[in-house]
Order: sequence, then C-alpha cells, then structure tokens
Amino acid sequence: MAGALPKANGSSAAGGSPPQEGVGLSETGAFGWVYHLGVNSIGREYCHLRFLLIRGKYVEMYKRDPRESPGLKPIRRGVVGHTLMVEESGRRKVNQGDVYVLRFCNRLDESKKGEIACATAAEAHRWIEAFDHAKQQAEYELSRGGSARTKLNMENEINLEHQPRVRRVAHGLRNLIKIGQGPETLLRKSSNLNTVGSEYLRGDDGDVIEAHEWKCVRTVNGIRIFEDVAESKNGKAVLVKAVGVVDASADIVFEVWDMLTGDLELVESFDGHFDVLYGTCEPKHLTRWHSRRDFVFSRQWFRAQDGTYTILHFPTVHKKCPPKPGYQRTEINPSTWEIRRLNTSNASRSARCIVTQMVEMQPVGGCWRKNNQWSKFEKSVPYAFLSQVAGLKEYIGANPSLPSEFSTTSLRSKFSDISSSNSEHEDANVDEFYDAVSSESSSDDDNSDSEVEFDSKDKKVKLKNISWAIASLALKRTSGPDLNQELDTTVPPIVLDPRHYHGSFRQGKDEKDSNCWTSPSGAAFMIRGKTYLKDNTKVKGGDPLLQLIAVDWFKVENCIGKVALQPSSLVQSEAGKKLPFVLVVNLEVPARPNYSLVLYYAADRPVNPNSLLGKFIDGSDMFRDSRLKLIPSIVEGYWMVKRAVGTKACLLGKAVTCKYLRQDNFLEIDVDIGSSSVARGVISLVLGYVTSLVVDLAILIEAKEEAELPEYILGTVRLNRVKLDSAVPLEV
Repeated sequence: MAGALPKANGSSAAGGSPPQEGVGLSETGAFGWVYHLGVNSIGREYCHLRFLLIRGKYVEMYKRDPRESPGLKPIRRGVVGHTLMVEESGRRKVNQGDVYVLRFCNRLDESKKGEIACATAAEAHRWIEAFDHAKQQAEYELSRGGSARTKLNMENEINLEHQPRVRRVAHGLRNLIKIGQGPETLLRKSSNLNTVGSEYLRGDDGDVIEAHEWKCVRTVNGIRIFEDVAESKNGKAVLVKAVGVVDASADIVFEVWDMLTGDLELVESFDGHFDVLYGTCEPKHLTRWHSRRDFVFSRQWFRAQDGTYTILHFPTVHKKCPPKPGYQRTEINPSTWEIRRLNTSNASRSARCIVTQMVEMQPVGGCWRKNNQWSKFEKSVPYAFLSQVAGLKEYIGANPSLPSEFSTTSLRSKFSDISSSNSEHEDANVDEFYDAVSSESSSDDDNSDSEVEFDSKDKKVKLKNISWAIASLALKRTSGPDLNQELDTTVPPIVLDPRHYHGSFRQGKDEKDSNCWTSPSGAAFMIRGKTYLKDNTKVKGGDPLLQLIAVDWFKVENCIGKVALQPSSLVQSEAGKKLPFVLVVNLEVPARPNYSLVLYYAADRPVNPNSLLGKFIDGSDMFRDSRLKLIPSIVEGYWMVKRAVGTKACLLGKAVTCKYLRQDNFLEIDVDIGSSSVARGVISLVLGYVTSLVVDLAILIEAKEEAELPEYILGTVRLNRVKLDSAVPLEV
C-alpha cells in the first residue's frame, strides 16, 4: 500500500533494438551503453543511445560499440578535469521510459553542462564512481606538478552539448569487465503501478549516539516488529518498525521494492526524487459498504554516500485527486523505508541487506501489544505497511534470478593504476570533460578502506579506493595525531571569550533557550578510533579542537560566498584580525529567500603547519574535498525529519560543491547545499520543521591512515529551534 518507484519492463526509448551489452567496470576503467540527453541547435530534445568508455582519466563516447567496429572514431573525447561535478538528478520519464539521470557541469562555469541516463539507480552510482576515479587520476597527475600539470592544463574539456567533437580509436577493451544489464533494459516502460507482489539484527548504524528504547513486541512471518517505547511515552503517537534481513544487495531490493505496492497512479513528479501518488485499496475485513478506500501521499527518496536508500512517505492532498464517489478518502500513516547493506564475511559472496519499515500510528485502545488489542491492530493500515517487509523478503526469496538480473560490480581503483601512465593518450589533443565528481563512497563505509580480490576466472575484483592515497602524498607522519601537536604549543594561548565576538545570531543561555546557538561537546558523536583501520572501532568524540565564537544568520537574495571578505564580517573586525586562526564555515541554504548560516571557529594558538589541520588549511581543494566531514544529528524533532537527515557522516566535498578561500589568518569554506538535488530535498524538509528542531553538527577532518588516527572533532554547533524570520540581511 505504501507506494514505490515506478518500475520499467523492457523497451527502448531510442527506438529499435539496442545492443545487448551492459555497463562495465574494472581496475582500469568503465564501459557501457547510456543514453545521451540534450537539446539540439533548433531547440528539440534528443535521446541518443551511446557507448561510453572511461579509461584512466580519459572519456570517449561512440555511436557504436568500438569492439565490433575496428577503427571507429569517438564522436566525443576528453579528460575528466578537477572541476568536474557529477550529480545524480533522480528518476525521469524519457520517451515513455523511466531512467536515472546524471547531470554534468563545471564547478567554475555552470554554462557547461550535459546529461546522460542509466537504467537503474545502482548503475547511475557506478558511473558516478567511475567518473570519480577518472578525476582522481587527473588530480594525481596535477599533484605531481611540473610537466604533468602543464600537459593536463593544456588538455581541453570534453563537451556534452549538441556539437559533437573528435577523434581517436579505442583499444584495450579486453581489460574491462561487464557490469549491469545494458541497453536491453536501459529505458524500460513505466509500469502503471498496478502490480501487487506476492540472526543479524541491530540498531541504527549511525555516527551519533541516540536514545531509543526499542522493544520487540511480535515476530510475524519471520519479521520482527518493534515499538519505540521512549517515543510512545508522550502518549500522542506510537512509533513502530518492522525489521528483516533480505538475501540481496540494497540496490536489488530498491529496484524490486515496488512489487509490493497496491493500485497506484503517479499524479505528479516534481523532480527526480519527489512525487505524488494516488492509490486505492479494499481491506477484506471491512464490509462491502465501507471497503473501497483511496488515499493520496507524497514520496521522497534518496541514496546516502554509504549506499543506504531512504524513502519517506507523507499523507498529502492534491488538486488533481479530489475525493471519488464510492470511495472513502483515507489519510495514510507517515512512514519510512530504509534499505541498508550488511557486511558479510569474506567466506560468503552473497550480498545481504537489512530492510526497516517504520510507521507512525495512533495507540489502539491503550496497550496495543496485548493479545486482545493485537487482533484489532492486524486489521489496521499500519499493520499492512509493516507486513510489506515480510512480503519483500518472500518475493526476493521466491525469485532467485533477481540478483543476477541486477548484479553489479563496484569499482575500486588501485593506487598503482593512478600512478601508471596511459602512454597511448599522452600526446593526444583532447577536450577536457568538465566537472568535479560526486562520489558514492561513504566517508564512514566500514569496508571503504578494505581490498577486494580480482580473479579473471570468477570475475571477482580486488581493488582499493585511492582517494585517500592521492592526498596522503603530503601527509607522511609517523605517529597518531595529538591535539597538542595540531596547534603550536610554543606560543602562549590567548583567551577566547565569545562575549568579545559578535555575530547576527544570538548565543543561547542554556539548552532550553530557543532561536539561538550553543556549542556542545563531541561526546554524542562516534568517530574513528586508533585501531579503526584494523577493526572498524569507533569511539566517542571529545571536546572540539576549535572554539565556536560567533554565528551569523543571514537572509540573502542569492546564495553568496566569500563572506569573510565583507567589511561587516567578524574576521575583518579588529578583534578578529588578532585571532591566530579562524575557520569560517558558510552553509548556503537554498530557500525562498536564500539563507547563509556562517560559523566562526577560532584557535587559541597558531596552527602547526605540519599537522593534519595545517595540511588541510593550506592543502589543495582536492585534498580538502576528500577530507572535510560533517556528522548531523537531530537531537529533538519530528521522527520523520530525523530519518531524513540521518546520523551518518558525510564527506561534504563529495556530496555538494565546496569552495575554499584561504587568506590572512582564516580559511573560509562555502558549502553550496543547493548544488545537490538530494541535499535540496532534505533541507526543504528540515526548514518546514525548523522551529521545533534541535540540530547538532560536528565538523572534522577524516583520518584515512593509521598515522592520522584517532580522529578528533574540529568544531561543533547546536542550533536550537531556529526562526527563519530572525535572519538579517547581509551588509555588503
């Protein structure tokens, strides 16, 4: 009954029978069929089937498979530059088919843009990952400096706009391996949503310590049903969840998730991650005079950096769906889905994931857990929701071919691959593929630093994520970080009193104060411990290294950067100029109007240039993007908002566009939240409840080598029930 994403079944939008080939990834690159979307010179939209090849830092696009046409020249070719941005734009209907769209643009010139489309969300993220690794190769060559930097800068960007470009024969494809099902299912027809589908359980896997009192109240069809006793004590609502382990990957479960839906119709789609649906049902336990029910709900979904899918369902109204004669309009219960992968042992090759369906419901006559009340609950809509987890598990278990239909192989480049040269491309006159790449690899993925074996016989890949390796060239250290070594201990500390520094947003007096900020300790956040690379152990964070001294809350017509250069900025004041170092974090919030939340973190001593913080401050944007991490936490607020925001750490530079300004005694980080459609969707939900939310944020630099462990928290902030109208115009 809870809606799902429309499925597709088998046709091509480009016409004809597309080649029977899929998407491939390997140690050296990726290949596969995609659809190139765009607008031609006379303003007509086009959707062309294209063969895309990524090898090293080079990208080529063909009209046909170059393996079947020796000597074929690409219609477009270039390199992935360090300014490349790749964003997953969600699901879109193209020529009666549902696809997942990737948008490309240049971080420095947004007029350069283009789009390609993939069959599934999983394939879209594989392409994002492939572009990310191509970008890392280009960045590695830039990090070597000298002739490599000059040569790379001379190479132009590839263009995905209408005018095609050049030149060169593809070869060496035997080194690439296949992944995905390819164009035979690339653009599948949208379903009408009328199809009805026939040991290790643990708490939420996040980086924030949360107070939940989950009690298992029933086991139904092998699925455990829990009640949040802490949430239920307020007497207003009961929070219930069903949890089950499914023997399939999170990507597969997400793709077949809509097999459980009832009679649903897509009413309107606002973007690739948000839509409105209309549904009907006829509960069998009701009399025939009251059995016909209909409902309208909105749905929002997104995929986190660690590969976890989150889907939110809200009851809603829509002008296209007035009440129908003969139907009783029912308001569905707010609910969420979470599909999260489980780590499996090396001996087991089978993927598994944990599926959680959470529903908000009203108490059924007191203690609904009692047997006499359970019979009533079994006839309720919330119970129908919770039963879908069991249905999903049974459906996948009864269809063992599903894993092979949606099978994928993740890409993990080796550092040796990055350092090796592509001699056949070194002297090519090519265009640069514009954009900085958004990665799906989680900043806190427990397996993100582990290796996977490659064997040509069974196609098992052993590769290693190299984003940390590139940046670590300048960070060779012999011992774990000591907070006393991050700052220069030879200089006496100064006294940091927030009362001497003034921002436009008020500092709170205590935790009960509202429309203000405070600075909590880091004890509520879980960060990487000293032995994390060996046993994935995380520990409670300590006090922040930097002190939050002021916060600005601005209302602006257009999101702005370089706030620290404004004459009215704290950094430009006499008190600010005397500070040893200031970290300015400008969170650009997209809304109507737009907002900027500016956080000022100060050090009481100069920063040690040889420390991890020192390398971050004066390092490259590539290094900063690969290390700047944020952990969110909704301390108080509506549970649906908590589920949407989550508690997992996020690499900001991989999720949204971050720009850096290093001058004098400060580093400013401008975080463009609106650069990601997923981030825009989450922030719009947060803003709708912001006056009732208490939000904690922790900022830190991710540790990726043993010499950098344990991690430490750079700074924290608590935002207490912020009022949007309290924002002030920025004085320019």
